[in-house]
Amino acid sequence: QVQLAESGGGSVQAGGSLRLSCAVSTYQGSNYCMGWFRQGPEQEREGVATIDSDGRTAYADSVKGRFTISKDNAKNTLYLQMNNLKHEDTALYYCAADSGYYREHAVRCPRDKEFGYYGQGTQVTVSS
Repeated sequence: QVQLAESGGGSVQAGGSLRLSCAVSTYQGSNYCMGWFRQGPEQEREGVATIDSDGRTAYADSVKGRFTISKDNAKNTLYLQMNNLKHEDTALYYCAADSGYYREHAVRCPRDKEFGYYGQGTQVTVSS
């Protein structure tokens, strides 16, 4: 069982930055892949960024070059640094974890698939 708790959301003007954090309980970095998802108003939840157990990352095209996912295994914390925020980034952001699949000596995140565990979410609002 994995428990996830997000923090760091808020309101910011377009062009600004925010850093989201996710405290992970029962964290075993070698056993889970981690990610961030978001759900905008009247939209379906979508994947934003993922990080495999060995640190390999992947991003949605809409955030490439602006967002950075990272993790601190010693602090059991996942991060999402968001720069140059746009109005369309407004959404409820969820931290997520999944058991993934094992390949090339690491746990890999599934693609285009919901994860097994989610936090409660933290709201990010970007004003234009």
